[in-house]
Amino acid sequence: MYVLGLWDGHDAGAALIRDNEIVYAANEERFTKRKFEVHFPYRSIQAALDYAKVKPSEVEHVAFTTTEFAKTLERVFPYIRENYYNFRRRKMIKPRLTNLRHAIKYTTTGVGILPLCGSISESVVRRNLNSMGFKDYKLHTVEHHTAHAATAAFTSPFGRSLVITSDGLGDGLSATVSTFENGKLTRHISIRARDSLGIFYEQVTNIVGMREQEDEGKVMAMADFSYPFPFEHNILKDFFSASGTIVRAKYGSLKQFGMLERIAWKTPREQMAYYTQQLFSNIITKFISNSIDRFNIYDVVMAGGCFANVKANMMIRRLDALKRWYVFPHMGDGGIALGSALYANYLITGKSQYKFSPYLGPSYDENETEKALKKERAFVIQKESPAEHAAHAAELISKGNYLLWFQDRMEFGPRALGNRSILAPSDSEQVKERLNLYVKKREWFQPFAPSMLDEEVPQLLEYDGKGMDKLMTMAYMVKEPMRKHTAATMHIDGSARPHMVGNENPIYMDLLKNVKKRTGRGIVLNTSFNIHGLPIVMTPQDAVETAKETKAKYMFINGFFVTNRAGI
Repeated sequence: MYVLGLWDGHDAGAALIRDNEIVYAANEERFTKRKFEVHFPYRSIQAALDYAKVKPSEVEHVAFTTTEFAKTLERVFPYIRENYYNFRRRKMIKPRLTNLRHAIKYTTTGVGILPLCGSISESVVRRNLNSMGFKDYKLHTVEHHTAHAATAAFTSPFGRSLVITSDGLGDGLSATVSTFENGKLTRHISIRARDSLGIFYEQVTNIVGMREQEDEGKVMAMADFSYPFPFEHNILKDFFSASGTIVRAKYGSLKQFGMLERIAWKTPREQMAYYTQQLFSNIITKFISNSIDRFNIYDVVMAGGCFANVKANMMIRRLDALKRWYVFPHMGDGGIALGSALYANYLITGKSQYKFSPYLGPSYDENETEKALKKERAFVIQKESPAEHAAHAAELISKGNYLLWFQDRMEFGPRALGNRSILAPSDSEQVKERLNLYVKKREWFQPFAPSMLDEEVPQLLEYDGKGMDKLMTMAYMVKEPMRKHTAATMHIDGSARPHMVGNENPIYMDLLKNVKKRTGRGIVLNTSFNIHGLPIVMTPQDAVETAKETKAKYMFINGFFVTNRAGI
């Protein structure tokens, strides 16, 4: 039996379950080359079917999510979301009446689900599916936060957990609290869209000159460059409160946006970022702490865009009452295509726990790879075995080089996890700056992240053993004596967002072991294989184009070592 999940909003995508196993998941941006693609995911749906070697007519169940008024309006009139996409990503000259655009957005998105929204959305989705050849399928509608909750509850290793979702908004809500016990997911608390911590953070991101729904991580990073001060001195401290298991915003979204604009006008960006991060972290941590106390469940699983904030996650992890934690790795809306499929399959079969791997995208064979490489006259190509690949890459890294690393199946989610990565020494700030200047072209204050062997974690990090996820969803403080080893992968406050590597990725683990033999530590700088502002590469041809544009000298790709004669 096949269950297809799809999402046709911000960071659209598709996922496929076959006989209670997750077999494929990818986001539409990787195919269209438009980051956070918003249109119907025709390409990722087709890629999922191609991977499983199944025809559209053979899929019995399809699930989609979010039938609120604003999303339904966008489905009926696609030009609305295309226009807002270009506006939000600043792909146009700044238009007039920008505040009016924001007012319309906050008014419509907060409405929630109205009568007929469900049937209208279902009609549009059916029309799009039928045009692809789907027929005789049952279409399931999954509520937005239910899809988020399913990703966290059903892919975590916990049989019993407290399930928290928190994001900007979806279907009229901004957060929920559920319990997962005896294979049953039950919601207990819903927080209104009006009281959204995610919208608050999004508004500040926009006000300080960055792109909402995209650059919130930059605000988080920038906050550490402010002078610290106690929470009672935070000028925003009364904007939100957490009383018991309810979060309340003092102001509605429109009034809040205007007040934040006035405050930011006279406040340095770094300090505004600090105000925002401090308030956000305190409120969401208190909300989760109170939820633990109410339900007496100490293993907590989380999903939703708010949990992309690794510094807030670090505060949550430090709660005395929390025993173990798990954040679904694709926590934002890009993960809810899979969440829709998981929840629909739960209703159909009762299946509620899965072994999750992030390596769910497409892979490319030797012939496809070689064909893309041989088009480039500047490339010198050498065939290598997996063992030679790992040892050779480690040698170059240990000698102070950065390199492009492309292997096997593409990762599902926003993080490169050793299959579509750019790698460099973890201790060389000089190489980090070269990488930032010539390849990534990111803001100077954004830190890179490390990949490290599992065995290195207790030596390098202040690690408490509570974590049940190794995939860059949590910040840890680096131990003082070890910071010389992590200088290129550590933020100014001494924190790092690690990828912990074991035998789930054998060739990448082998590379890190070879680095350890040469340097004494099994750790590298790992950043996504892309140019900043573009999606992570998917195909060998994408890798070739990126290598050419960045003039990267070395690339390891599916058993081929490539030297770019035009590299620098």
